[in-house]
Amino acid sequence: QVQLVESGGGLVQAGGSLRLSCAVSGVIFRLNYMGWYRQAPGKRRELVAVSISGGRTNYADSVKGRFTISRDNAKNTVLLQMNSLKPEDTAVYYCYCNDLGGLDYWGQGTQVTVSS
Repeated sequence: QVQLVESGGGLVQAGGSLRLSCAVSGVIFRLNYMGWYRQAPGKRRELVAVSISGGRTNYADSVKGRFTISRDNAKNTVLLQMNSLKPEDTAVYYCYCNDLGGLDYWGQGTQVTVSS
């Protein structure tokens, strides 16, 4: 059974930093995408950043220049370094991955709260 375990969320003041970590365990057929989504109250879940096998990354426009995604393929982990945080970054952040077979996996979510 594949599990995604997130850590690193919390409360931070605007302008501060947090780092989210996600570890993927279990048998998974060749990880492809690893990334982060977020969902704020009353809003749809949205892509924050994704790392694609081979090295390419994509970011939401709202986080470009502030967030950095990185992955360790040997450890099946993905990190999200979040700098210059804003109150509008407040949301539940979900780790996401899929494999080359097309199966999607989600973490349970971690709360990030940015106070003004």
